[in-house]
Amino acid sequence: MNGLKKLYDWILRWAETPYGPIALFILAFTESIFFPIPPDVLLIALALGSSAKSFHFALNCTLGSVLGAFVGYALGHYTWIAANGEFTVFAMFFFDNIPGFTVDLYQTIKALFNKWDFWVIFTAGFTPIPYKVFTITAGVFDLNLIMFFIASLISRGARFFLIAFLIWKFGPEIKRFIEKYFNSLALGFTGLLIGGFVLIKYLI
Repeated sequence: MNGLKKLYDWILRWAETPYGPIALFILAFTESIFFPIPPDVLLIALALGSSAKSFHFALNCTLGSVLGAFVGYALGHYTWIAANGEFTVFAMFFFDNIPGFTVDLYQTIKALFNKWDFWVIFTAGFTPIPYKVFTITAGVFDLNLIMFFIASLISRGARFFLIAFLIWKFGPEIKRFIEKYFNSLALGFTGLLIGGFVLIKYLI
């Protein structure tokens, strides 16, 4: 846990350098594949330092995240399952070393993809659910690539631009609210959105 805190602090320090936007892009890119710290932390810090550039930072973050998602998809599609149907050494490395990425979770996500496809990626992209788990498994389960791109772009963009808007609109005083309540609100909003579509499906 102490190591994770040091990593968190190291990421935040990039906001104080001229390379902050580049670091944000790289962080968003790698978080879609394997990195444990979400890009929101650096996005918030950069936006607070220059609220006029909040939306620029959000776009930067979105592009990095979506491009990283395609790499995650490719890794899942081409390197996850061996010819004999077993997990590859590469897949087992992820299961053993990426926090929270377990074989049991993999099987659970497989069932979710079979039922919800688009909404699984959308939920993972907008909420605090680890996005990397879903980008890789989307490739493993051969989710439609266009659907994957649209769901990733909308959900990741909505999350990052909403953070940017809140900081642009309300300034530093919104920082604590975002850190404390944003993920819960994102989960609640996504639940309502999906619930609404499910209701429509059964009513029509």
